[in-house]
Amino acid sequence: MLNAAQDASPILVTGAHRSGTTWVGKMIAASRRVAYISEPLNVWHRPGVLRAPVRHWYTYICDRNEALYLPALQETLAYRYHPWLELRSLRSRKDALRMSRDFAIFMTGRFLRRRPLLKDPFAVFSAPWFYERLGCQVVISVRHPAAFTSSLKRLGWDFDFADLLAQPLLMQDWLEPYRQQMQDLQRRPADVVEGGALLWRMIYQTVDEYSRRFPEFHIVRHEDLSRQPVPGFQELYHSLGLPFDERVKARIRQSSSAENPKEISKQAVHAVQLDSRANLDNWKRRLTGAEIERVRTITRGVAEHYYSDQEWQ
Repeated sequence: MLNAAQDASPILVTGAHRSGTTWVGKMIAASRRVAYISEPLNVWHRPGVLRAPVRHWYTYICDRNEALYLPALQETLAYRYHPWLELRSLRSRKDALRMSRDFAIFMTGRFLRRRPLLKDPFAVFSAPWFYERLGCQVVISVRHPAAFTSSLKRLGWDFDFADLLAQPLLMQDWLEPYRQQMQDLQRRPADVVEGGALLWRMIYQTVDEYSRRFPEFHIVRHEDLSRQPVPGFQELYHSLGLPFDERVKARIRQSSSAENPKEISKQAVHAVQLDSRANLDNWKRRLTGAEIERVRTITRGVAEHYYSDQEWQ
């Protein structure tokens, strides 16, 4: 049984981008006890949500640089919205609609004393800091490396490793062994498959280390939740100290139903209405046999901690 302090703790949902963090976060936020806050560490985040600037994708926060982010993130978790900063940044009707949405989430969250849920893949390297400094319960989503890479390929999303190389503390603490590989990729034309596989390896080797240092972290496989959404989320809800009622079950069933599209539109990349089981095999037709083998070679030594040989077939 969780005590009252744990039950009120913030929740961080993270993992690599395109690993199902949006779906996982929104299914947890189906609970009326939770307020969903999207990607404060996105470099394009809204200043009303987080007043601190974020200059790099996968910004690394630790005790040696926390002064840049701690007060601002504490305000976010306390639902302190910054309307004047947001108003000054508005450039379009879409921005205004986002402001209205975010302001409503913050006001409702504060008034109803809901647990803040930060859905942010770009916080994955900072997860220990969120846990130790902000008291977050941490949920990390893992997705098969071929599925992750195939999603990047489909969207044409290559990754600029300069964002990681420009962070000395991140390199020192976690990624120094990969410096040469990242620099080599930077010198060549963009290769979404190779870059995606390397990024997956770096992220989930770090997460594998978390599993030993922080047994309290909830590490979930996207595939397991996709195959059995209701029992999978029921277990996660229990771990987070949230009630799992019929309303939540209905929302999860609706999001993962076989009646939903088998693939998300490129124009709605963060949609969560998807045939979750059919989506599991999309990578097998998006990637060529040679590309699958490249991904497997690059991620070898890490992928085995999460996926069996059979799950590459």
